[in-house]
Amino acid sequence: MAAESVLIIGGGPAGLEAARLLADIGTPVTLVEKRAELGGMPIAERYAALTHGFRDAESMINNMVGAVSASPLVDVRLGASVVEAEGEAGAFRVTVAKEGNGAGEVVEAGAVILATGFQHFDPGRETQTYGYYEYPDVITLSDAEGMLKDDVFLKANGDKPERVAFIQCVGSRDRQIGNEYCSKVCCGISSKLAIEVRERLPDTKCFIFYIDMRMYGFWENEIYWPAQEKHHVQYVKGIVTEVIKKGERLLIRGEDTTMGRPVEVPMDIVVLAVGMEPSRGTRDLAKVFGVKQNQYRFIEVPHDALDPVATSVPGVFVAGAAAGPKDLDDTMGMAGAAAIKAAAWIRKVVTAA
Repeated sequence: MAAESVLIIGGGPAGLEAARLLADIGTPVTLVEKRAELGGMPIAERYAALTHGFRDAESMINNMVGAVSASPLVDVRLGASVVEAEGEAGAFRVTVAKEGNGAGEVVEAGAVILATGFQHFDPGRETQTYGYYEYPDVITLSDAEGMLKDDVFLKANGDKPERVAFIQCVGSRDRQIGNEYCSKVCCGISSKLAIEVRERLPDTKCFIFYIDMRMYGFWENEIYWPAQEKHHVQYVKGIVTEVIKKGERLLIRGEDTTMGRPVEVPMDIVVLAVGMEPSRGTRDLAKVFGVKQNQYRFIEVPHDALDPVATSVPGVFVAGAAAGPKDLDDTMGMAGAAAIKAAAWIRKVVTAA
């Protein structure tokens, strides 16, 4: 017998939006999230403001969480993971287990949406020589978000920074480590954060070291140009080769590719713009459901231009960064498409039955 509910795995923005839309059209949903709370990366990593628009991340995501939590059609399972799946489109039987509890419960679903998101590249691994685990004033974009959320953007010793550098493409566009893709959002987020630093600390100079500055859509006019013209963020086209300690400051070494000369620049805080990688949940669930992964280990979308939420398994759909680097706008659009595709699939199967 065909099941008429949709199983959504992942309670971040993509999973929340898909659940909300399905509930709005009367489709029952089981929403599984491995963390103890909904919200995904913006909540877990304590984002300060969303890109673009600079809206408060926590309040925006909590609005989504509230809408889903209040719906009688959405069964939320927190602290839970999918450990096994069998069946086919229209009649999936998926075992969901609580963390620390080996016994699982079988959930029946007519369709599945994988919304398991991404993880940040670990800047201390392999070829990276930026001192992330060595120097406390070398931080990541997520670290900077948390500091700005607390409204305390200071050096580890409590001093205000005079100079802050953002280094782009850490763990992206890097053939040596195998991440041969652009993570899409890092240039925009770095510029957004530089603006926020300048607003809070107007005497602090901000520099962005980049290979190529990539601003998608309206970010060019809403973030990039205001960062330069209004907030006087300085963009340096070049390659940073290392970050070392020199006295009480950090020293960036590299090449200014525009001028064709080596550079050594003292900084107080260095922010690494780490890229996106497929999350552990994305990789694990690809195996559980037998879904193909692409060469970058994200969920493969066979015809991404015309059907961006389909996977290699009928009845299993994907939304958000589980399919590759995405900004929030793309994520929300994919979530809506996945929700409608899943609902349509169930109705087709139920009608046929």
